Amino acid sequence: MKKEEKEVKEVVVKKKIKIVNVLIVLLLLYVVSFNIYKLVISPINNIFIVGNKYLSDQEIIDLSGIRDYPSFILTTKYKMKKNLLKNAMIDEVKIRKNLGKIVTIEVKENTPLFIHEDKVILSNEEKIDRGEYKLPILTNYVEEDILKKLVTKYQNVDDEIKLMISEIEYAPNDIDKERFLITMNDGNYVYITLYKITSINEYIKIISSLDDKKGILYLDSGNYFETLEG
Repeated sequence: MKKEEKEVKEVVVKKKIKIVNVLIVLLLLYVVSFNIYKLVISPINNIFIVGNKYLSDQEIIDLSGIRDYPSFILTTKYKMKKNLLKNAMIDEVKIRKNLGKIVTIEVKENTPLFIHEDKVILSNEEKIDRGEYKLPILTNYVEEDILKKLVTKYQNVDDEIKLMISEIEYAPNDIDKERFLITMNDGNYVYITLYKITSINEYIKIISSLDDKKGILYLDSGNYFETLEG
């Protein structure tokens, strides 16, 4: 009888050990699963925006879809990049995800050049709403091929000079179909042709030698200044 009781006790002890082992395994699985879950849903800690000039940091964050700092792991670089490239202002995107749950978004923007027919013309020839941009106004109709060439060539004008331009008028003549009249903020006018458009980058140097006279600077041909006096 004692032997049987001993055997029963041994069986009970073994069952208890098995139950304890199972509980330990389940507990370990729970702890591991919980930690993995917490890791997966853990939000982005910091967002850095690089390369933007026209779009604000917040606009880029909103466009990328991470305004609410979602999961660092579940938010993919592909998805963020795809969202950003839907915006006409953004030309290229590079995204880095670093230790510390840091996301760095580097963008290359398409530059707003001028306003035409109440739309902003970008450096990639796309058009966006006028918004609050303070840009030169292209005042009249321009043939499509000439407009495309203007967009390309105008990007070679120095930023300092662009800020001095208030209006651009297409002004072809019998000799030159790529001729434009540019109105400057200081009251002067400049005739320019597209193949020589970079000559306007010398505008400040040229005007400084004219003793504050106002007039028309011909840079399309002859490179001479005609005063408006009288």
